[in-house]
Amino acid sequence: MQFSRRKLLKGAAASAATMALATPTVFTGSRAHAAGWIKRDGTIKVGVLFSQSGSLAVPENDSTQVVLYAIDEINANGGVAGMQIEPVVIDAKSDIKVYSEKISQLILRDRVISTFGGYTSASRRAMAPIVMARDHLLYYPTCYEGRECTQNIINTGPLANQHSQDLIPFMVENFGPKVYLVGSNYIWPKESNKNAKVWLERAGGEVLGEDYVPLGGSEFSPIFNKIRQQQPDFIFSTVVGDSDIAMKKQFLQEGFKADKMPIASLTTGEIEVRAMGAEAGAGHFLSAPYFQTLDNPTNQKFVENYLSSPYGGGGVTHYNMEETYLSVYVWKAGVERALEQAGDIEEITPRMIRDVSGGIELGDDISPEGRVWIDPENFNIWLKPKIGQCQADGQFKIVKAAEEHVGPDPFSIYPERGVCKSDGLHAPDGNVLTNVL
Repeated sequence: MQFSRRKLLKGAAASAATMALATPTVFTGSRAHAAGWIKRDGTIKVGVLFSQSGSLAVPENDSTQVVLYAIDEINANGGVAGMQIEPVVIDAKSDIKVYSEKISQLILRDRVISTFGGYTSASRRAMAPIVMARDHLLYYPTCYEGRECTQNIINTGPLANQHSQDLIPFMVENFGPKVYLVGSNYIWPKESNKNAKVWLERAGGEVLGEDYVPLGGSEFSPIFNKIRQQQPDFIFSTVVGDSDIAMKKQFLQEGFKADKMPIASLTTGEIEVRAMGAEAGAGHFLSAPYFQTLDNPTNQKFVENYLSSPYGGGGVTHYNMEETYLSVYVWKAGVERALEQAGDIEEITPRMIRDVSGGIELGDDISPEGRVWIDPENFNIWLKPKIGQCQADGQFKIVKAAEEHVGPDPFSIYPERGVCKSDGLHAPDGNVLTNVL
């Protein structure tokens, strides 16, 4: 089934917005178990809930497009268990309230069996309480801070120990120990900076300053004035969306040079560089498991086919959309495993798909970044971290790549809180806490 790039499926919200708290929360209580998520004579419906408009559209629109691309691939090859996948696409409009409202609609009215959605941790935490209360299933396909242990979310993006843990010492070694932290003002940048400070201390580094801008904010002059005074060796950025583009442009306008004081980012990939212009991106660094320039047959085929498809209007591939692509194939494998267990497609539930997904592996023939697999305990992904430097053409030269896979550790800087396992957070006092946010 093909969709235009801006198609929206509209409908009234089925519940009021549920806003996520910034502090850890444990969700308990009864859950609603709904029957009949898949009808044998119908289609398999999935939700697609990303922003196609607003300040986060630059990275998120490609997530919508690549989900539709992957669904087309799968449907063209016989679908899942001989059934076609039907996407229900909603524009989250870069609005946290829309995420919480529309995830309810997707579950209760549209009856999707799973949803692919969210780019910011704020959006994930807006959806999570509803997904958990309904014992449903969310695929969150981008980097996040960890510090969670949920039983209704599968994550296919890197955690901090797979993301900034290599980037920080690399920057210290190559540019110097003094760093200025700049981020968007929500939970992921703040938690990412907590992690970065741990890695920085271990590397013998020093934080000279730390500032945050509102999501969608575009005024960086006051921050750059502080940076000019402090003279860090590099900037560590967790700025996202349109704000990221504005920051890089103003970096140039302020007269800073990437070869003297580069920006090390966790989010500025090929799509952001395309939006800001290659001149603004050149010389800066990104930590990611995937780059368009990866030299392997699967990635070359992925890049060629995606960019020549109706969905490739963004003009590049990048790690956020590649992780989203992986999440669709992880879901497909989960449905197939659940069918083996249930024996009847109509008996499959969202929770059943989650519970059988531990250990699902995507090989080199499917995954553009190379072999990955879902951790059987915490349901995050094993991957190989990489560091790239943006070149004059807007593409990235890989300057460091892990030789071995790195496992996800959602509590890497909070070991005192316990260990995340498939049934919940195993706390030091012996209690097992489910759905910890």
